[in-house]
Amino acid sequence: MKPLNSEAFWQFACRLYDEEGMQTRLLGYQNQQGKNVNVCLLLYYLDSLELALNESQLNQLELCIGEFDQQVLKPLRTARAYLKANQSEIADYTTIRKELLSAELKLEKQQQQMLIDSVNTCTLTSNPKADNLKLYIR
Repeated sequence: MKPLNSEAFWQFACRLYDEEGMQTRLLGYQNQQGKNVNVCLLLYYLDSLELALNESQLNQLELCIGEFDQQVLKPLRTARAYLKANQSEIADYTTIRKELLSAELKLEKQQQQMLIDSVNTCTLTSNPKADNLKLYIR
């Protein structure tokens, strides 16, 4: 299998995230079930490529981004939510929000690179009916 390309994944993820209802669905997985949006996006990407992974490989993906998610992305989201809730007290809130969103997007892209690097170490199974998300969302 040819290694997966992080830029192709990024483009796929951006298109999918923009589809009607997808943002709500993915954020629901994140907020109600504690799932990682980038993992979900990768699983959809693998489905589109007709590639299936197993539970052990899925666990490997979660482990490869766990610390980055806990130490970098989740605190940034928390800070952004705090600022939004208190925006009337924050001077130049609009500019700060825009810069935080830009930083978060760059960090999301970095996390996607980490996922691609990890999945490229896996031997995936060709499966035209791949439903990788089913392994993750139960």
